[in-house]
Amino acid sequence: MTDTVDEVDLPYDDDASQQEKIEALQERLEVLEDQNEEMRDKLLDANAENNKYQQKLERLTHENKKLKQSPLFVATVQELTDEGVVIKQHGNNQEALTEVTDEMRDGLEPDSRVAVNNSLSIVKRLDDETDVRARVMQVDQSPEVTYADIGGIEEQMEEVRETVELPLKSPEMFEDVGIDPPSGVLLHGPPGTGKTMLAKAVANQTDATFIKMAGSELVHKFIGEGSKLVRDLFELARNEEPAVVFIDEIDAIAAKRTDSKTSGDAEVQRTMMQLLSEMDGFDERGEIRLIAATNRFDMLDRAILRPGRFDRLIEVPKPDYEGRKQIFQIHTRGMNVADDVDFERLAGDIDEASGADVKAICTEAGMFAIRDDRTEVRMQDFTDAWEKIESEESDAQDVSPTYA
Repeated sequence: MTDTVDEVDLPYDDDASQQEKIEALQERLEVLEDQNEEMRDKLLDANAENNKYQQKLERLTHENKKLKQSPLFVATVQELTDEGVVIKQHGNNQEALTEVTDEMRDGLEPDSRVAVNNSLSIVKRLDDETDVRARVMQVDQSPEVTYADIGGIEEQMEEVRETVELPLKSPEMFEDVGIDPPSGVLLHGPPGTGKTMLAKAVANQTDATFIKMAGSELVHKFIGEGSKLVRDLFELARNEEPAVVFIDEIDAIAAKRTDSKTSGDAEVQRTMMQLLSEMDGFDERGEIRLIAATNRFDMLDRAILRPGRFDRLIEVPKPDYEGRKQIFQIHTRGMNVADDVDFERLAGDIDEASGADVKAICTEAGMFAIRDDRTEVRMQDFTDAWEKIESEESDAQDVSPTYA
């Protein structure tokens, strides 16, 4: 048997003293312990790395398995019968009768979207389809505009509140009187008179979901796209009750119908027909209010103006003297205004200005003060601002004798 001591490289000479041998062995022991600790750390790192690669392998294996699975087809439930469920596939419109489990059947109803496999068995139910553009139009939070930010149109504001806000906040008042609330309100008048701000203020006051869109966004090139977006828009409103639907520049899709045979005009008319259908289908006591606005009231088709669709046609004119003075006070609340500023004189000097013009005057006056390196806005700044805006408006060419 071989002596193990002879095989060990001892860290001392044979003629070393006992104390020297002990010290040498202790030093060797410390070195070996350090090496052992280092190797243990490397082993832990290697195990961690191995676990990471193992998880990655499992993930890739799972993804590879999913990629090899056959795709599911989308279908719509047409009818629930005792024999099974009648479905219609998207794309080829083929109908089929398929069996489902009792648990799956309880969650299905006509028009439900489902996913089916190659044998047309229903695998799962899908969420209802909503056009992504309609979801983008939704404003989750109420706009920050309040009635205090609007001036010069108190009478119109009261009419809008009666038509839109009151049915949402106090529907029982209409029930007690025995009448149905107005189904919608159409705001018309020159640009810059506060039509859009009125709609935002109503949504703010009612804490309703505010869904805004421009009429031009409903005009599309391909047949059926505009109509589909209208359906999705109103379906979104029904799902988000209480809701205020605001369609700006509605004349883009609701202009008077002509004998034009072009595909573009025909598509616009189809979109308007879908809009009329959705408005007629509204539940009069539902928590959905419709507001529309236009600068071209003379262009609108008579079909959209009849009672039952827009029950209130409210003209929003340019503000009068008192209105202009009030709007000046609203837009200068946060401005550092000099003592020489006379709002009464300013309101009298800008006879044909709209509310948007007044806001532009206040902004331009502030720019004049900044240009002169001042922190205070003077009367002369407001006067110069109006002269500048008035000259720009006179240079612009009016393309229409009506509201442009």
